[in-house]
Amino acid sequence: MFAPNLFENQIALVTGGGSGIGYAIAEQLLRLGAKVYIASRKQDRIDKAAEQLRAIGPCEGLVCDIRNTEDLQRAAETIRANEGRLDILINNAGGQFPSPAEDISEKGWLAVVNNNLNGTWNATHTMAKAFFIPQQSGSIVNIIVNFYRGVPGMAHTGAARAGVDNLTKSLSVEWSKYNIRVNAVAPGIIQSSGLENYPPQLLQGIADKIPMKRLGSVQETAWPVVFLVSPMASYITGETLYVDGGSRLWGDFFPL
Repeated sequence: MFAPNLFENQIALVTGGGSGIGYAIAEQLLRLGAKVYIASRKQDRIDKAAEQLRAIGPCEGLVCDIRNTEDLQRAAETIRANEGRLDILINNAGGQFPSPAEDISEKGWLAVVNNNLNGTWNATHTMAKAFFIPQQSGSIVNIIVNFYRGVPGMAHTGAARAGVDNLTKSLSVEWSKYNIRVNAVAPGIIQSSGLENYPPQLLQGIADKIPMKRLGSVQETAWPVVFLVSPMASYITGETLYVDGGSRLWGDFFPL
């Protein structure tokens, strides 16, 4: 599908790269010649993932909480010391939990917004200042969710991800003068480790309401990300690509 050496001599950072969609993105970048750093809050998860990915290509793990700017500064310093540059940033780290809006506590709301919106900004700002702006080049992809018709049942993540979508558009214009491209990928319901806490009957009911009648795979999410950071997308910036089997257009997932 892609040339094996497409990202030869390029350095990538994938936050939330220890599992699920992030792991799949890291795997694809490695297969195409990049050196990849994966970041996660959990030492054991990142060590295991990095060891597995090294069977494919050069991969290093970083313990990093994107909510903590000091963690991100240390990550940037490590990458600078080892590589001297960074070419690709994939903001994949994030998370949420299902809850009726009226039952979301202040703590729960702030936790989701801080992780998904503020954390994405922290990583983007830190790596842009450390690498992309001085280099006058870089490509960023933000992994959000399908919020096209809102996210009823998870209003906190809908608000946060919509913020990231607007951030994507805003930065794509502001940072175009630095030759930095900023795009987003909005997955629908993807069969990954992120669904482990959801009841199987709920997932099957959702799949039945997707036009393509199935959930997506992590690979089907990773491939569009690879395209967006590749030279094939060199004139694309500020876009959000939906990878959702058509569910943004049809299907009622939330019972009224």
